[in-house]
Amino acid sequence: MTTMDILETFTIPFVPERLSLLLNGGDSSELATRQCRTEIAKALYYLLGLSYADIRIPTVRAFSPEPGGCHTNEGDDHMATRKAMVGLVAVAATTLLLTSCSSGSGEESESGEVAGDITFLTNRTDLETDGTWEAYVEEFQQVYPDVNVTVEAITNYADDVRTRMSSPNGYGDVLLIPQVPADQFADFFEPLGDVGELEETYRFLPPASYDGVAYGIALGGNANGVLYNTEVFEAAGVTELPTTEEEYLDALRAVSENTDAIPYYTNYKDGWPLGGQWTANVGALTGNPDAQNEMANDPEPWVEGTDIYAIDSLLYDIVAEGLSEPDPLTTNWEQSKTDLASGEIASMVLGSWAISQFQTAAADAGASEDAIGFMAFPATAENGTQYATIGGDYNLAINKNSPNKAAARAWLDWLVEESGFTDSQGMISAVIEDPLPSNLSALADGGVELIEAAPAPAGQEGLLSNVADTSQVDIWGNLYRQQLVDVARGQAEGDKESFFADLNARWGEAVEELAG
Repeated sequence: MTTMDILETFTIPFVPERLSLLLNGGDSSELATRQCRTEIAKALYYLLGLSYADIRIPTVRAFSPEPGGCHTNEGDDHMATRKAMVGLVAVAATTLLLTSCSSGSGEESESGEVAGDITFLTNRTDLETDGTWEAYVEEFQQVYPDVNVTVEAITNYADDVRTRMSSPNGYGDVLLIPQVPADQFADFFEPLGDVGELEETYRFLPPASYDGVAYGIALGGNANGVLYNTEVFEAAGVTELPTTEEEYLDALRAVSENTDAIPYYTNYKDGWPLGGQWTANVGALTGNPDAQNEMANDPEPWVEGTDIYAIDSLLYDIVAEGLSEPDPLTTNWEQSKTDLASGEIASMVLGSWAISQFQTAAADAGASEDAIGFMAFPATAENGTQYATIGGDYNLAINKNSPNKAAARAWLDWLVEESGFTDSQGMISAVIEDPLPSNLSALADGGVELIEAAPAPAGQEGLLSNVADTSQVDIWGNLYRQQLVDVARGQAEGDKESFFADLNARWGEAVEELAG
């Protein structure tokens, strides 16, 4: 490909993704990396400050992204002066970004000494505001007095950092990995070690690893399960946490019979709490870390014995028995935090990330933070063990172009292992031997084993999501579970069996098409 028509690209939303697709159709060996090319499109949008419609510029339509940069083709039509200038600026920005990306390997100036200035990019602006990062830096410098750490907290972190990664030294020395394809990790980040060796010490490595090399270590992680109001459960006479679906239904029935609280709150109108918050528990019910990978290849996953069947059956039964909110069309996520904290709602399926938010809601409502409890998904595997799925949050990485890699590594290791960050934030430490945070003590007390989803086999990365997209069974979204709720509450035709049969039919066609 020597010439492309970018005009068509800019006539639709989501410019970066569309441009990336077009560019990826060319000879990638002669072009900048796919990530770079995506960022070029983002730069055209962000740097020029124009709407997508304004970027319909004939002067820009004839890029020739041959090796060495981009340029306009001679003989193109020219528009008005303003648009011509915009086109030139776009070319200049594109050429600059290509140059930056192609020179991304940088010169190695690392001295090996733990000294020098480093910049840390983070999404936690709240910890900058309350002085937490400043306190961490002071504590770190007691150990490493020759390292100066500048913390840069970014509100629109993912988008801003991806754009800044177009420049070799534009994305700090230590950063949280934004969305970057795994096969491009080596283009941007310093290898941190062999996965086989590091996994003896750290959890959550697969998402930031590629080809047996780790490029990131999670700053912390979360568990999936159920938030509940401890005082409501006690008032209902629930003295032991449920460990099976039927025990959970019994607990909700007791809440309904003995209290004024809503036993379960779906957050139907807001939608998202019906998506990934439930699906993330796939694997917990059977204790199978490969459950998601197997589901991606299973033409009929909604049958007895699978995780997804049990998960959706539980939601269906809760709603069908009238144990959820009476009017799901008027739910409110923000209000639901206060309502659960104050005892008007008994439980919701959510990850442990929500604990601190609900504790804050409890304090704001004048209730006790101790009223917020967290338990594993109510199911026990055939081997008699109860599991909770866990996953990492953002991964810390080192800019491969950093001139002070030793100092950067010291800061990364100190944050993960010595800072106490995960304990203070109620998160699961990436260090395997560290104890669970106090807000997850019920899991440890109950003998719950933590389980991580296994990475997808080579060649099947993204297959589960692709099958979901093709079948239009949005297991990470909310639509099909909203339909499930509608069927369960009698507002749509069918029953559980017919609804699951339809899911299997659609899913099976997609599996046949995509997984063979």
